[in-house]
Amino acid sequence: MSLLVVGLSHRSAPVSVLERASLHADAQCKLLQDTVAAEPAAEAALLATCNRIELYADVDKFHAGVAELSTLLAQHSGVGLDELTPYLYVHYEDRAVHHLFSVACGLDSMVVGEGQILGQIKDSLARAQDLHTAGRLLNDLFQQALRVGKRAHSETGIDRAGQSLVTFGLEQLAAGADVQTWARGKKALVIGAGSMSSLAAATLARAGIAEIVVANRTFERAERLAEILSEGDDTDVLARAVPMDAVPAELTRADVAVSCTGATGLVLTADAVAATVEGRTGAPAAVADGARPAADAGPIAVPEGAETPLPGADENCPLDLSSVPTGFSVMGEAAVAGLDAATLEQHGAWAAGGTAVDRPRETGRPGAGTDAELINALAATAASVGRIPERRRPEPVAEVPRPQPVLFLLDLAMPRDIDAAVHRLAGVRLVDIESLAEASATGSDKRTPSAGPMAADVDMVRRIVGDEVAAFGAAQRAAHITPTVVALRSMAADVVAGEIARLEGRLPGLDDKHRAEITQTVKRVVDKLLHAPTVRVKQLAAEPGGAGYADALRTLFDLDQETVASVSRTENSTEKNRGPA
Repeated sequence: MSLLVVGLSHRSAPVSVLERASLHADAQCKLLQDTVAAEPAAEAALLATCNRIELYADVDKFHAGVAELSTLLAQHSGVGLDELTPYLYVHYEDRAVHHLFSVACGLDSMVVGEGQILGQIKDSLARAQDLHTAGRLLNDLFQQALRVGKRAHSETGIDRAGQSLVTFGLEQLAAGADVQTWARGKKALVIGAGSMSSLAAATLARAGIAEIVVANRTFERAERLAEILSEGDDTDVLARAVPMDAVPAELTRADVAVSCTGATGLVLTADAVAATVEGRTGAPAAVADGARPAADAGPIAVPEGAETPLPGADENCPLDLSSVPTGFSVMGEAAVAGLDAATLEQHGAWAAGGTAVDRPRETGRPGAGTDAELINALAATAASVGRIPERRRPEPVAEVPRPQPVLFLLDLAMPRDIDAAVHRLAGVRLVDIESLAEASATGSDKRTPSAGPMAADVDMVRRIVGDEVAAFGAAQRAAHITPTVVALRSMAADVVAGEIARLEGRLPGLDDKHRAEITQTVKRVVDKLLHAPTVRVKQLAAEPGGAGYADALRTLFDLDQETVASVSRTENSTEKNRGPA
């Protein structure tokens, strides 16, 4: 059996795909159960966070395992396999171990060095153990990943290389200002009472927020979080709990709102946020820019004089160009985008024949002869590249200064809690997972250190990961031979018992004292004969390429394969019930 991971993360997929592929708790459990029910996989664990979804499995066939895990991820996420496949990555054996250890140390996080991932790995292991989908391999792997992550944080300054996603989000809200200066005296609304929301609330409290209101679907959990915040020794924040239906009213009082729930739909719509801003400012929360986004914009008109229109519907023209949605034009390439070379050549010949409608030759506009040359030049381009690429020239739009925000929103949920349309509302600053990913990519030179003390910390963690991967591989290879060694010693014990029984049959008058002495002597002889070979074979098996020693031992001593397999099954069953580290 071999370790395989198939997944996608903020490094491989856009946030929009991650958002659609996110799995709620029930779907995660069903995915794990279906994975171990599939033929290639014997064990499974799922690491699902706001910016990654990774399915780990112990498989007996690589290609079949990749196909099966990819298909299961697509089925349970609801994203088509063809659409999901370009964003998936695959790691196998030592590369899979290296990947998880790097993740545990915060090297693969959106913000390098963040420590929240350790809690998420622990939760993933606990879920797999509760569902009995984690056996010896994944128990060992995830528990070792937790130890490696803790070691990285305790032995290096990786914590200085980055901070939690919450802190990073607050830095983006503060837009370069000192977070504590920005937060001081503000009122905050925290929606949700899970681990991420709790961390956000605690971070806000330490930053100097004056008041925190916690809203949650389970009111008791909101009360508990508010109580913890109020009793904290390092802050004097006022904290209280409210039910979820109080969120609209509380939002009108808040300066900052952080949302991280497990809701499948939006918690805050653009209309609700706009109404809040209007209630606070007395003016409608208008769209910050009047222009439509590029994705929604239709053909953009080109200023007068920029291009020369031709008579596409003239009765003498041999072509019907009325189907061109933007009208036919020589100078504007958008008008002929998609027309083939033959069509352009026909029109060029017609224009060269002098049948084009006369047009005034003012302001430097070309006549029919120039028209023919331009059309034929476009035809030559179309013949060589297949079609004329469309190019549009947008009219210059004056930038309107965006007003200072009166409401700051931080959305840490996946899928999102806050409508992305809020980004366009004046008077609001929204930071969500997508904008955090963009900020992380843009500022990667600052957050993934390349020089100085932080670079040294990151390099040290990478060395720790490399050493731990090698040690884990050696331990797994050594463990692989353990069932064979146990079966060999069991066979030796059976041989000793058989010989002692045969001796008693031949010497029935042997007293207990002598029988015990003979039995102990025979056992010592057998143990001494087996000690060196079994110790040495474990050492050899731990080295790269040592997997064949177990087969050699079984062959040399003619061990029963089913006996070895039964020992392995017993160990695996025990591992599936082991608690997380």
